[in-house]
Amino acid sequence: MPSPRRFVLIDRDGTINVEKHYLSDPADLALIPGVGPALARLGRAGYGIAIITNQSGIARGYFSLERLAEIHDRLGQLLAAEGVVVDGIYICPHGPDDDCDCRKPLPGMAEQAMKEHGFDPKLSTVIGDKEVDVELGKAIGAATFLVRTGHGEKYAATSKADHVVADLPAAVNIILGDEA
Repeated sequence: MPSPRRFVLIDRDGTINVEKHYLSDPADLALIPGVGPALARLGRAGYGIAIITNQSGIARGYFSLERLAEIHDRLGQLLAAEGVVVDGIYICPHGPDDDCDCRKPLPGMAEQAMKEHGFDPKLSTVIGDKEVDVELGKAIGAATFLVRTGHGEKYAATSKADHVVADLPAAVNIILGDEA
C-alpha cells in the first residue's frame, strides 16, 4: 500500500541550483535564490523531496561518479544550512544515445524513488526547467511544473506542464496553496 506522504520530484540543474554547462566543480554550485527556504517549507509541510537528475557528463567523460558525489555532498550542505532534508538523489549517468530506462523523460529514476519511499506518483509533483521533466511527470501521472529558471524560458510558451511558473519558490507556493 502506498505511503500517504506526498513527494515532490525536482530536477537539479536550472531548478534547484544555477545552471552551469555540465557542472563539474562543487565550488561552482550555487542555489537559485529562494530555493532553500521554499524547499524547507515543503519539508515542514510533510512533503518528501527527491532530486531527479540526468547527468550525461559522466557518460561523456566530463566528470566521474566520485566527482558527482562531491557535488551532491556540497548540495546537501547548502540545503541543510537552509533546513532542507532531501529524501534521495537519483541520477542517470547515461548519455542520450545509451539504451537505459532512467534518462528523463523515461521513468526509471522516479520508479526507483517510488520503490524506496513507497509513495503514490499520482499524489506527487514533478518540477523542472525542461520539457523532459514535464514529460516524466506526465508519464507517472504526477502534477507538473515548468520553472522559467535554467532552460525553462525556452520551453515556457509550448510546455505541456500543468503550471509554468517563475521559479521553484513560485511552484512551492502553489503546491502549498499560498497562491492560485
